[in-house]
Amino acid sequence: MPEALISLSNKSYSPSPLTRLTEEEQMFYATVRQFAEETIAPAVRTMDDEQQFAPGLVSKLFELGLMGIEIPEDLGGAGGSFFDAVLAIEAIASVDPAVAVLVDVHNTLVVNALRRWATEEQKKKWLPRVAADTAGAYALSEAGSGSDAFALQMRAEKVDDGYRLNGRKLWISNAKEAGLFLVFSTLDPAAGYRGITAFLVEKGTPGFSVGRKEDKMGIRASSTCELVFDNCVVPPENLLGEEGKGYKIAIETLNEGRIGIGAQMLGLAEGAWGHAAKYAKERKQFGKPIAEFQVVQFTMAEMATEIEAAKLMVYNAARLKDAGISYVREAAMTKYFTSQVAEKVASLCVEVFGGNGFVRDYPAEKYYRDAKVGKIYEGTSNMQLMTIGKMVL
Repeated sequence: MPEALISLSNKSYSPSPLTRLTEEEQMFYATVRQFAEETIAPAVRTMDDEQQFAPGLVSKLFELGLMGIEIPEDLGGAGGSFFDAVLAIEAIASVDPAVAVLVDVHNTLVVNALRRWATEEQKKKWLPRVAADTAGAYALSEAGSGSDAFALQMRAEKVDDGYRLNGRKLWISNAKEAGLFLVFSTLDPAAGYRGITAFLVEKGTPGFSVGRKEDKMGIRASSTCELVFDNCVVPPENLLGEEGKGYKIAIETLNEGRIGIGAQMLGLAEGAWGHAAKYAKERKQFGKPIAEFQVVQFTMAEMATEIEAAKLMVYNAARLKDAGISYVREAAMTKYFTSQVAEKVASLCVEVFGGNGFVRDYPAEKYYRDAKVGKIYEGTSNMQLMTIGKMVL
């Protein structure tokens, strides 16, 4: 295993037919998958039980370049594409979706927001750090603003030394590991969603603390915590974008993030299918492997077909994004469809395992628990249907 991932900046990006990968993309995916199988897989059960990442794992993700995939090389990143980030998320999710959440949120939400909206000074300050050792978290949701994403109660007040933040955020992924938080707050309540403004808040800033960690059904190693802001003052140079443009930053980054969730769900389905196929070849009933029974073959065929369809959607949406072509509809469709496929495939995986699929000694039940969140975070399935419906009509 190399100490660092290959440079991605000189890749040729001639369009590839949907699921066909270029040689460089195949190498990249294989490298990430090897890392996941050798380093992450042995710790999956313990991390799920203890609800935290294995010691040193986050540092290894940084060392391998997986936290700065799209960051230019001259700023410490790998110089890759959004499609590369999607491949990495998929590869890791096939082994442990919880670790994929960390990589996904950091790359598709935080890094992309910085690359698009930060000033040159902010880029020079933050991009080398988030590529090297500082994980990022994306803080939008609140108790009363889930699907109604911009019904924010958290307030920002302009003061002499910057902006004073007061309020709470809920369900924030990466909260425990993050050193940089992209926080959305209302600066001008009278302006409605046009008063929402984005700020960069560093861990350790006075008045800011990470609160209670949620005890979740799935992706348990991934931290999901409350954030508390109590007269937290951030300097004016930590304003991201312009005052009142936070809603635009949120919308654009979440559109990209939905493709990342699609990659998570695709990888999860692929991982579940792989375990089911291996088990079906080993498990014997009536004197032969259950894989030789037509009913099992049909189940595996159905799973494989839906996974292939999900892959087509994820890869197509990511290619559109990299090509600068509108992808909002495709991103919503991708998240909606892949979350359905992941839940179905994970459920069928449990059934292939039979009684063993219902106990924690085997991997099937964890994929099933992890799959459910795909229909919930970064826009519920109902919200995706609303977006799709408006666009297709």
